[in-house]
Amino acid sequence: MSLHDAALRAATLIEALPFLQKFRGCTFVIKYGGSAMEDEDVVERLLRDVVFLEAVGINPVLVHGGGKAISASMRAAGLTTRFVNGLRVTDEASVRIVEDVLDRTVNPKLVETINEFGGRAQGFSGREVLRADKLPPVDDGQGGTEDIGFVGRVTGVETAGLEKVLNEERVPVVSPVATAPDGHTLNTNADEAAAAIAGALRATKLIFLSDVPGIMRDRDDEDSLIPTVHADQVEGLIRQKVIEGGMIPKVQGAVAALRKGVQKTHMIDGRLPHGLLLEIFTNEGVGTEIVA
Repeated sequence: MSLHDAALRAATLIEALPFLQKFRGCTFVIKYGGSAMEDEDVVERLLRDVVFLEAVGINPVLVHGGGKAISASMRAAGLTTRFVNGLRVTDEASVRIVEDVLDRTVNPKLVETINEFGGRAQGFSGREVLRADKLPPVDDGQGGTEDIGFVGRVTGVETAGLEKVLNEERVPVVSPVATAPDGHTLNTNADEAAAAIAGALRATKLIFLSDVPGIMRDRDDEDSLIPTVHADQVEGLIRQKVIEGGMIPKVQGAVAALRKGVQKTHMIDGRLPHGLLLEIFTNEGVGTEIVA
């Protein structure tokens, strides 16, 4: 390594120092999903970043998705994947697959990888953490409504188990399934689940990692990225269709979390090498931050 390269590395560490000092002991809830979960190298890079956060005294909580793995398992079982208004229609057979894939395939693999990288993680089925009510029939887009099955909206978070694991300096890894009042499993939106957990834990940061750079005025122009959005701008951006589709639940969840005491929320591209660290530990950041 040349002296110039060594000096650049040292400068990077010095730039990160005030952030390391500021966030030591703080809780960050990180939601990871989208196509960024389909590339094993990308997943491993992200989990190394999570281990780094734990090593420097930050308390990460990882909430994961797994939509594509669920769809693949449903196809293998001869079931058709169907969405209404962006929500997966989840009948009795489908919800069993959702729970099996998330709790017995995706979640254990993430925990195992974190541990392999020298971290300490513990998996949680969302059933242990999340309480939800079944959604009523939704607009089918054709002037009627449709019952989409065992899909829920989060109504509460049981934090005791998460707090115990955080106090033991381990990383909770949580799936986005929930328990209904009648004890049935409900499939929930992972963005909504992460936002609810962040609010319940009074997290310092809620970070959404997906397959888009953040909020952009033009989805085809990455230079149109909006670095900072204030909560009171969100509804206007939705009406203007700057925020649309799958970004809507993320942004609405971010605003709800801010109202519950989360200090700042971030939206970044999970495919960007070490984007999580760049967003947290550099002055410029790489995505969109949403602030109160």
